[in-house]
Amino acid sequence: MDYEVIVIGAGVAGIYQIKRLVDLGINATVLEAGGDLGGTWYWNRYPGARFDSESYTYGYSFSRALLDEWHWKEKFSGQPENLRYLNHVADKFGLRRFMQFNCRVDSAHYDEAANLWRLNVADGRTLTCRFVIMTLGLLSIPTLPRFAGMDSFKGRSFHTFHWPHEPVELAGKKVAVIGTGATGIQVIGEIADKVGELVVFQRRPNWSAPLNNSPISQAEMADIRARYDDIFATCARTPGGFEHEPDRRGFYEVSREERVALWDRLYGQPGFAIWLRNFREIFTNEEANAEFSEYIAERIRRRVKDPVTAEKLIPRDHGFGVQRVPMETNYFEAYNRDNVSLVDISETPIERVTETGIRTSARDYDFDIIVYATGFDAITGAFDHIDIKGVGGESLRERWVDGPSTFLGMLIHGFPNLLMPAGPQSGSASTNYPRGIETGVNWCTDLLEYMREHGHDRAEATEAAEKRWTEHVVRMYAMMLMRKAKSWFTGYNSNVPGHEQGRIRYFVYNGGAPKYVATINDVAAKDYEGIEFGGGTQRPVHGLAAGASRAAE
Repeated sequence: MDYEVIVIGAGVAGIYQIKRLVDLGINATVLEAGGDLGGTWYWNRYPGARFDSESYTYGYSFSRALLDEWHWKEKFSGQPENLRYLNHVADKFGLRRFMQFNCRVDSAHYDEAANLWRLNVADGRTLTCRFVIMTLGLLSIPTLPRFAGMDSFKGRSFHTFHWPHEPVELAGKKVAVIGTGATGIQVIGEIADKVGELVVFQRRPNWSAPLNNSPISQAEMADIRARYDDIFATCARTPGGFEHEPDRRGFYEVSREERVALWDRLYGQPGFAIWLRNFREIFTNEEANAEFSEYIAERIRRRVKDPVTAEKLIPRDHGFGVQRVPMETNYFEAYNRDNVSLVDISETPIERVTETGIRTSARDYDFDIIVYATGFDAITGAFDHIDIKGVGGESLRERWVDGPSTFLGMLIHGFPNLLMPAGPQSGSASTNYPRGIETGVNWCTDLLEYMREHGHDRAEATEAAEKRWTEHVVRMYAMMLMRKAKSWFTGYNSNVPGHEQGRIRYFVYNGGAPKYVATINDVAAKDYEGIEFGGGTQRPVHGLAAGASRAAE
């Protein structure tokens, strides 16, 4: 056996996971497909890429020394700084020597007779391990549209995920951006005043609200350091894992004037305040959501000078906040510029990409650069890109073809010793991601400690436990307006065959972080009820697993 544990992915989750394993003296390595660590912050180098979580709530919480020495420069930090931070963490704790880069895992097959996982790596090696920990990233498989002629374009073209590492000359260039999701909104707001001409091709508009970013001074950072315990305690008790707590008053308990006064305050506050400090009914009540959505629509109309363009930027197929809200800086103002235009491809569809640009049903456009801001094969996409086979050679891709089924979002029946700290149906996708991954990594690591203490070498979720959890996840969707959205929260992606509209995939846990943590800690406290172990003693030993609340010192 080459390793006790192989971690796949060296992003935010993988870095913390290898830290926990190394601290325990476990023989482990990280296999990373990219040329270096960082995950989403290594790949996504497009202009405008930055946190939508407050920087100081996104960083790791496990080390007081790390918290004390790092100065976040902005309330919402940009990609270059974020990548520097992750490299600083790896260097500070000596983690890089446990990582292997340019190591794409093509397959992971469970050998039942030997109770080992065999991983085939793109460089030709086969590696074996007892445990595989998947820290693959929720949005790590980019999807391109299916337009004719995409390979014929003579200029530069790329998905935002693959934005070149070297600087891209934008000055004076004719640029197309296809897509107005979260990434497109960031790119458009950032480059509108830097290009010669910008044409935005939009299929469906997204709701968006101001990020309200600002620098963090030395004095402000000192205050943040003094408050870190309180900041992380607040994140732990909020449904989304952010500093933003919902307004506990009932939507209709206050007057219309009071509601608007609250919204006016929130619109000017940083980050997700407008979404997460709002009334809880905007997530569950159609009428409440419609009233608030109209408030945001009016804000858009005020910011965009041309009324026709403004109406095209207002979504009609979903309400504000029923899918993750993109945060923007100067996005709507970009459309007031003479060098920026909007093409509604629901009215004039793109027919093909040509050698010189893009042809719609109305006309031809010439471009120097085409940027595809067309999203990701979310949540399960990274799993689908690896040939994962469990007991009896069962394919995980085939098992999940109609949607994932998991136990706590971290284990799968029929796939022993495969752990997912931030897997489908876990508490990570619907929360402030690093807060969620610390929870998941700690819980998975505690499980490994428990197994070592008891001499177990095999752990698998029972079929009944997985069924109960998945049914619970499905029921939680029924309460939320998001169940109707064409969003990656529901598994929608028109660029992925089989993921088009009409089939809901239950990807995320909607019960909120506190309920999720309480649930998984209860499982741990009951000697990991719902998990079957192999090898070692079966005696119950209480108090060994502190669950997700414990972090590495």
